[in-house]
Amino acid sequence: MSAESASWYVLHTRSGYEALVKSGLEKLIENNNLSEVIYEIQIPTEQTIEEKNGKKKVVERKRFPCYVFIKMDYNNDYWYMITNTRGVTGFVGPQGRPMPLTTEEVQRLGIDKKISLEVELAPGDNVKIASGAMANFIGEVESVNESAQKAMVKVTVFGRETSVELSYADLIKIGADNA
Repeated sequence: MSAESASWYVLHTRSGYEALVKSGLEKLIENNNLSEVIYEIQIPTEQTIEEKNGKKKVVERKRFPCYVFIKMDYNNDYWYMITNTRGVTGFVGPQGRPMPLTTEEVQRLGIDKKISLEVELAPGDNVKIASGAMANFIGEVESVNESAQKAMVKVTVFGRETSVELSYADLIKIGADNA
């Protein structure tokens, strides 16, 4: 089996236990040599602007609270080990049995964004944010991480400069040729 043939599954967790479940599963993978079976664990997040005590700030928020997504080659032995991980209440599916997500569901939820983009970004480039809470903000690239397909972008939010890490897919380069 390989990562290409693996399917995405959804785990239901206790409230607030998503990070604990993810670290527990990572330890499970390491201790039982399951890296050839469990390929990826994700807790999808998004950046939002939150106001507290009259001050606004950008915060990272879980897109699906109480859920963790796991890409794996499924069998009953792994079901047992995973469902006995602290904080896991079960797989999402009929009678707690895993139901793999369809390709359309994975794309719609934006879980498997492993599409490599050919984007020429460099520090100092101006970009427009295409989606999320900061959609239509203009910022300046501070640094790029080509292997992760992410860029650190400096934007002005409510009169203050803030650095946010964004995926290449969320950025539109602004230049002389497309301004």
